[in-house]
Amino acid sequence: MTRTLASLSLGLLAAATCGCGTMHPVTTESLLAEMTDLAALAEYPSPPFTCRQFSSYDRKSTRPGVEDWFANADTGQFLRVEEVDGRKEHVMMDAAGPGAIVRIWSANPRGTLRIYLDHARTPVLEAPMADILGGKLAGIPDPIAGTRSHGWNSHFPIPYARHCKVTSDEGGFYYHVNYRTYPAIFSQVVSFRPSDFETLKPVITATAARLAVPRSAAVEPSTPEGRTALLAPLDPPLPLLPGEARRLCADGPGAIVAVRARVEAAEPEIESKLRQLLLTMTFDGQTTVECPFGDFFGAGPGLNRYESLPMGVAEDGELWSHWFMPYAQSAELRVRNVGETSVELALRWVTTPYQWTDRSMHFFARWKRIDDVPSRPFIDWNYATIRGRGVFVGAALEVTNPVRHWWGEGDEKIYVDGESWPSHFGTGTEDYFGYAWCSNLRFVHAYHSQPRCDGPGNYGRSAVNRWHIIDQIPFRRDFRFDMEVWHQRDDVTFSMAVCTYWYARPGATSDHAVLQADDLRLPPVPPYEPPAVAGAIEGETLPVIEKKGTASPQEILDCSNEKHLWWRDAQIGDRLVVTFEAPEARRYKVFGRFLKAADYGIVRLSVGGEPTGNPLDFYNDGIRVSEEIELGIFALKPGPNELAVEIVGAREDAIPKYMFGLDYLRLEPVE
Repeated sequence: MTRTLASLSLGLLAAATCGCGTMHPVTTESLLAEMTDLAALAEYPSPPFTCRQFSSYDRKSTRPGVEDWFANADTGQFLRVEEVDGRKEHVMMDAAGPGAIVRIWSANPRGTLRIYLDHARTPVLEAPMADILGGKLAGIPDPIAGTRSHGWNSHFPIPYARHCKVTSDEGGFYYHVNYRTYPAIFSQVVSFRPSDFETLKPVITATAARLAVPRSAAVEPSTPEGRTALLAPLDPPLPLLPGEARRLCADGPGAIVAVRARVEAAEPEIESKLRQLLLTMTFDGQTTVECPFGDFFGAGPGLNRYESLPMGVAEDGELWSHWFMPYAQSAELRVRNVGETSVELALRWVTTPYQWTDRSMHFFARWKRIDDVPSRPFIDWNYATIRGRGVFVGAALEVTNPVRHWWGEGDEKIYVDGESWPSHFGTGTEDYFGYAWCSNLRFVHAYHSQPRCDGPGNYGRSAVNRWHIIDQIPFRRDFRFDMEVWHQRDDVTFSMAVCTYWYARPGATSDHAVLQADDLRLPPVPPYEPPAVAGAIEGETLPVIEKKGTASPQEILDCSNEKHLWWRDAQIGDRLVVTFEAPEARRYKVFGRFLKAADYGIVRLSVGGEPTGNPLDFYNDGIRVSEEIELGIFALKPGPNELAVEIVGAREDAIPKYMFGLDYLRLEPVE
């Protein structure tokens, strides 16, 4: 077995180095240089490597075709727990080298993160996980690490020559660790040293500065004309009539280093105008790019402003791409109007000389959609299946969601070179895109962004993207990317579209169908109406006539009308009194539904001064809406009736204790 693996490693090295000269050592400094080098993505890696992921995915997921394949308890799962110097260490990663960590993500970092290299007993990095992933550790500044929309990410590369282990002395958190592995025969990986932070401080600072303003980090072409084209204002847009196409052509060898465009239309029309343009790009006779024009730029429908390393939408509406796209003989960019109305379009590209080699790869971007997909049963939706030799570099997802509930519980599953088990098995769609907790907060970063989330909640259109730059995923024969379709609601249909981006050697193929004009239609956003329980007297609407502390509405999606009345900052003995209306004077059976959580207390309720029964304990480990509770039968008068809530205690483990939430009251007349 050892001889076979060594032969395979030698074969990989020979395949990668053929015609490309001597390989250079892999160091912290060389990896930092890769973090902003888009041109390097267009050449198959030398030395070669694989990229895989450790994560806290639910270990009940064991094989496709069974219900547990979509198991969702994706937190607190580790390789093992070790006893080290009297403390417990939860092992997140344990991998043989040579290799390099290229990304660590968490939704809720806990404890002290320790990274051990080359079987040493002393970690090379030991600090609070929140500091390392939050960009607060000296040597790993923001935006190399930092929090975006509740997701904690570090992209600081940590190479190792022989072995790497990553642990935390606390459990109960979500995590991903993405890492490269080089062939065992390759001995030129120099392990990270703590002194690298000081020695490489100018390089780290410069890298952080480029990532902070990523559009300016693009590799500029060598000719003065190219630099001018990168900076000069675009020409005024010209009409592109239905059925017409606009082309840009070039002879090689060369490379496209920038595409710039502007589409002008009134705000209500711009989404449909961008969608009715079909972009195709052909390199050396093979069409490798086919996408709706606006969606190609990674921000979903419309002009959603953002700036990342390879692409963005400027404040003035200019769409731009800095993907490096080489060709040996020819290149053609074509934009065709497949709609029924004219579109005002300005278009420019920037090319530069380039020497094509046997490691050079063409740029691919393909788009697919799935409409009116039911939220049950769960499925794995294939983003892309690719055959050939190449490197996967990103995905841009857009979702049209008819409700506020979260659409992205599903995990990514990435299979490389015929793997029977995914070497990337994630913990949630938003986790793959680098944020967390179903957040609808817009965020922008060089490597990942959420340019659009309409709201309220996750209702309407959302657009997210992620670029695999330092964490690119090479493949030698094939690549498959599935994403679970896992909506929180079990009774809705919704629509999604995804654009995937990769580089591959000439002749590579994918499973994408040729797009037709009808494929480019924009799914409508259905009008939104919060679901409400029939007959509910909504708690958030009730007048408050007495209180200590604060009482106000709070959004909770599982509540009737998706809100409740939230009382907080009170103590034992404090009262909250609200009034509710009865339609007529008579006896009613009164029901209530309430919130339960770890910081909620024990309360005594009364209606019209009459107690409802024993005190109610609303503690729960996690936020939950209670079942309807029958409070009793009461004689109510027409007009205002009082509901009084008195705090009488809390469980010892309820922190910070004493909160109360009323979803609704409901009245049933008693004969």
